Amino acid sequence: MGPTKSMQDITITLATKPKASLGASVFYPTSSPNIENSLSDVLVVFLNGLVLSRRAWSPAIHHLLSNFSDNDQHPPTILTYDRYGQGDSDPDPSDEPSSIPYGHDANEIVSDLHQLLTQFTISSPHLVNLESTRLVFVCNSIGCPLARIYARTYADQTQIAAYLFLDSMMANTDFVSIFPDPDDPGFDPGSLPSGISLQELRYARSQFCKFFHPTVPNAEHFDRRKLAEMLPFPDAPLLPLTAVPGGDRSGKKAPLLAVVGHDWNEFAEQCEKGTMAVTKQVINTFMNPAWASYNDGLLRLVRLPGDPRAVKIAVGCGHFIQKDDPEFVAREIKHLLDNLQAPR
Repeated sequence: MGPTKSMQDITITLATKPKASLGASVFYPTSSPNIENSLSDVLVVFLNGLVLSRRAWSPAIHHLLSNFSDNDQHPPTILTYDRYGQGDSDPDPSDEPSSIPYGHDANEIVSDLHQLLTQFTISSPHLVNLESTRLVFVCNSIGCPLARIYARTYADQTQIAAYLFLDSMMANTDFVSIFPDPDDPGFDPGSLPSGISLQELRYARSQFCKFFHPTVPNAEHFDRRKLAEMLPFPDAPLLPLTAVPGGDRSGKKAPLLAVVGHDWNEFAEQCEKGTMAVTKQVINTFMNPAWASYNDGLLRLVRLPGDPRAVKIAVGCGHFIQKDDPEFVAREIKHLLDNLQAPR
């Protein structure tokens, strides 16, 4: 197929918000795939977390495109973008100055995403429109709950064929309450494992409150305060069924879903040595088990009889898996795309 092409930077202005622009990057396939192994109707969409912009996906996408090229295969269309107030994008014009530091919420974000995908698919050379496009969502952190809200909101207008959740944010917690409150009247100091002090527990709660509590502002002015009400359970609502390619929407099947969690030891190490400075023992005793349980719940968003799936662990990776091991992310995406072409 020749040298691997790279992503192209573009700017997109939504018809619904003409006074602001979104920074995006796109890969357009140069030649039509063969009919037998076609991904020509697939759009892979990357959904960022709060911290890393769309640029953080570039190494993983490079590995993905190289994989296709090395195997003489045709990749699908790929889209990354920065939400309003993030990366190369303008601030959200719907935010009122009086609402700062809080502005738009998750519902507004998924509405913008739907408008973006509607416009993008119509203008793309290999896609017809959004309704006839098979979407693949690749998400990290808060991008995962956003994908779930989008799927629920636009179930009748889209076909989301596959999801890759990379260390999803735990949408149903304030993060602080994961740790026991040593100042609660009912707290039993004897319940703490040996080696964890009350002072360490208080410090962990204060640090997670400072950095991760839903009331903490962010550069996007993304108001996360009601996210736990919107997604109170990791395993519900179920991800919508998707139409069978080539058929009508009456023939539907479960979407593909892969859930990836961080490496406990690496995450704990990063928490201890980074800005958080919370000890590994505290993280491994409270935070990591809670996160693992949440990830197990995410797997149940797709119900299949005799389902052998399990949460995959990105060995050596902390929360930002696409940054710590882009080759791993590329392999996971390729695996999903290969399965989209295989009979199910």
